[in-house]
Amino acid sequence: MTKIDQFESIFRAAAKDKFEPEDVRVDKVLIVTDKDATGSQPFIEEVQAFLKVFSEEYNPKWEQVNGDAFSCVNELLELVNQQKPDLICTYRNLHTPATEFPYSLGVYVDVLTQATTVPILLMPRMELQTDSETRKLIQTGTAKVMAITDHLAGDHRLVNVAAKLVRTGGKLLLTHVEDQYYFERFLSVIDKIADIDSEIAKESIMEQLLAEPRDYIESCRQVIEESGNVEVESIVTVGHLMKDHLRIIEDNHVDLLILHTKDDDQLAMHGLAYPLAVEMRTIPMLMI
Repeated sequence: MTKIDQFESIFRAAAKDKFEPEDVRVDKVLIVTDKDATGSQPFIEEVQAFLKVFSEEYNPKWEQVNGDAFSCVNELLELVNQQKPDLICTYRNLHTPATEFPYSLGVYVDVLTQATTVPILLMPRMELQTDSETRKLIQTGTAKVMAITDHLAGDHRLVNVAAKLVRTGGKLLLTHVEDQYYFERFLSVIDKIADIDSEIAKESIMEQLLAEPRDYIESCRQVIEESGNVEVESIVTVGHLMKDHLRIIEDNHVDLLILHTKDDDQLAMHGLAYPLAVEMRTIPMLMI
């Protein structure tokens, strides 16, 4: 390696993504159910209790679309376009027997996540929750919020939204799990290149892979903790994407997950979003 190459490497390693705070406003919330006005009321009250952090800061306008207002996806999309909400709140399997499709989001939620730019808060279907503790946790609000992405560094929007949803005195967990399988596959290729020292490459690459999200989370912590009464915790590790994310969520008793659902390259739901949404049916999640 030439001295110029060494200098460029040092320079690039020193260049770090810094968190950029931005205002996140929620002035109108649209609650969508598949019940009539009377049957929708308990869910509306549940959502308002869970999102009391919004009421304290924004005092948003609450609108609702009941089940008798739409009978197909296009009708629901038209209602959303008319309302122009900043946030949609609903639950999985609208107009579908949820007990028959436990591992599904349903066609309405699938399309909403891809055909609109509005963030969607997906709440548990409480009639399916026999555990009273789950209901109690929903009523306590957003004390612990976790943001998940497959590339946390530089994801300012995800972090800004997550920070706004943490109630006063709560905790924001910023999580990055480096995929062990793909890392080992990458190293197996390096092992076959005689000009590269495999052991040095393994240590150096992993160190850099974990340093980037850690440094970014530290920049988030400095800004967020200084600007409000919210604690920021860093969780950066190596492992199996699904298993370790599920373990981290359960170990930390998370109240709300925030994750991306849109992918610039495809119509299908982004990355980890769909498998996590299917698995975690008792925890509210915000899909942005």
